[in-house]
Amino acid sequence: LPSCKPFPSLLLVSVLIHMIFGVVVEKLIVHILFPEDNAHLFNEEGVFNYSTMLLREDLDLLVVGAKEAIYALDLNDISKKLASVKWEVTQQQKAECQNKGKHPEMDCKNYIRILHKTEDNRMYVCGTNAFNPQCDYMLTLEKKRENGKGKCPYDPLQRYEIEIDGLIFKNDLYSATSLNFLGSEPVLMRSSPVTIRTEFKSSWLNDPTFVSMTQMPESEMSAEGDDDKVYLFFSETAVEYDCYNKLVVSRVARVCKGDLGGQRTLLKKWTSFLKARIDCPVLESELPLIIQDTYRWCDSQQRWKDCLFYAVFTPQSYVGINKHMSAVCAYRMSDISKVFAEGNYLTPLETFPVKWVTHSGEVPLPRPGACIDNEARKAGITETLDIPDKTLQFIKLRPLMDQAIQPIGGKPLLVRRGATFTRIVVHQVQAADGEMHRVMFISTGERLGLYQCSILPLLVYTVYLCQHAIYHIFCVSVIKEEGTLLKAVNYDGEMFIIEEVQLFQASESIKILKFSNVTVI
Repeated sequence: LPSCKPFPSLLLVSVLIHMIFGVVVEKLIVHILFPEDNAHLFNEEGVFNYSTMLLREDLDLLVVGAKEAIYALDLNDISKKLASVKWEVTQQQKAECQNKGKHPEMDCKNYIRILHKTEDNRMYVCGTNAFNPQCDYMLTLEKKRENGKGKCPYDPLQRYEIEIDGLIFKNDLYSATSLNFLGSEPVLMRSSPVTIRTEFKSSWLNDPTFVSMTQMPESEMSAEGDDDKVYLFFSETAVEYDCYNKLVVSRVARVCKGDLGGQRTLLKKWTSFLKARIDCPVLESELPLIIQDTYRWCDSQQRWKDCLFYAVFTPQSYVGINKHMSAVCAYRMSDISKVFAEGNYLTPLETFPVKWVTHSGEVPLPRPGACIDNEARKAGITETLDIPDKTLQFIKLRPLMDQAIQPIGGKPLLVRRGATFTRIVVHQVQAADGEMHRVMFISTGERLGLYQCSILPLLVYTVYLCQHAIYHIFCVSVIKEEGTLLKAVNYDGEMFIIEEVQLFQASESIKILKFSNVTVI
C-alpha cells in the first residue's frame, strides 16, 4: 500500500524449511534477526509504493507493480532489476483528478494494483490511473487501454481481489472491488463473456473489505454434473444483527462459473450468489475476529473436497492490550461446500433486536443459489436463464446462509497475543524422520502497546478503548510496525512457532507474502 516512508523496500529471504524432528519439542524456539547474509533487498529511489506482485517462475522473474511503474526483478536475486516500464498519468488526467477533490501527489497517480498472467503468456495490468482505473496487456504496455471500472479499484488504499480463469473460460475475469469513484458500490463481478455482478443491496454486500478469491474445480468427477465455482473471502458490516455499534463479521461467498444471470429477475446479476459467516473463535475475544488473508492448500493426489483453507484473523477493534490476539484457523473445503449445498437460509424481518431469522417456509425448486446440475437439466433447466422466477425472487432476498462455517477442531491452530497477523502461506516438507509436516509462514504488522494518555477521569466515559486507574486513563496504541515472519509447525497435535525473523532493519508491516518453488518471498 502507499507509504509515507521515503524508501519502502522489497525483501527476498531464503528461509530454511528443512526441519529436523526426532526429539520432543518442549518450548517455543524463536530467533529474531535481520537476515543480512541470506536476504536480497530491492528499492527504487522515489518509489513510495509496491502494491502487487506476480511470480513468473517460467521466466525466473518477480514482477512488481508500484506507483506508475512495473519492475521485472531476478527471482533468485531481487536486488537485480532486469527491466522496468513506466505507466504515468497525463497532466490532463491529473488535473481532472485534482478537480474532483483528490490530492495531486498522493491520489492522482497511477498505482499498479493488478498483475495477472494470461493464457497467451502476456500480463494483464490494471492501475488506479488518477481515480479513473484502466487496464492494459503487456510484454510491454501495448497502449490498447480498456476501461478498468469494476476490475481495479479507484482508490490506491482500497483492498480488492481479482481472479482470472485462463484455461476453461478463455480468460474470464472475476473481480471484487468498487464500481464507482466514491467507493460506495461494492461488487463481485465477472467481466466476460457475459458481464454478471452482485445486486446493489446491503443484504448482498454491506461495506465489505475484500480479502481473497479462489476457484474450485467442482465439476471434476462430479456424479451430479456440478459446476465449477469461485469463492470470495471478505469481511463486512453484519446485516443480521441490530446493534448499537456496527458489528463486522467475516464471510465467504460463492458463485457458479456457468452463471449467466436471470431472464427478468436478476438480469445480468448472479443467480448463484450465496454467503455465510466464517468463524475463528477465540475464548478471550468478546467480538468476532476479522479475516485478513487466506491460503488454499491442496494435495495434488486428492480431490478438491480435501483442500484446506488457512486463514489469519485479527481483532476488529483495539480492545485492550490483554485481549488483542491474532489467530490462524483452518477449514475443510468439504465443510464450506456443505453449508452452501445443504444449509438453511436466513430471511429478513422488521423486528428488534433480531433482523434476520432462519427461513422456516417453503424452499422452491430448483434449490436457490444452486448451480445447474443433472437434476436441473432433467427438469428442463439447462442454464440460469431458465431458472423459475420464484427461485430467483427467493435468492434475491435471501443470499445469507443460517449456519456459520467452523474451523477444523472448532478452534484456532495458533493464537498470539499483541501481534497483528497480516498474511499467510503454507508449505509441506519432509522432515528427517520421513514424516510430512505442513509449515505455516505468517507475516505480522503492528504490535500494540499501552501508554498513559490523559489524567481527566471524565474521558473514561467518552474515549473508546480507554480504561482508568484512579485518575489516569491508559490507551492502547500502535507502538511499532513489527514486520516479522513467523514459521510455525504442527507437532503432535500442537502448533509451535519455531522461528521468527525480522525481515527489515527498519520495522515495516508486511503487506504481501508469496511462496515460490524457487524461494520464499
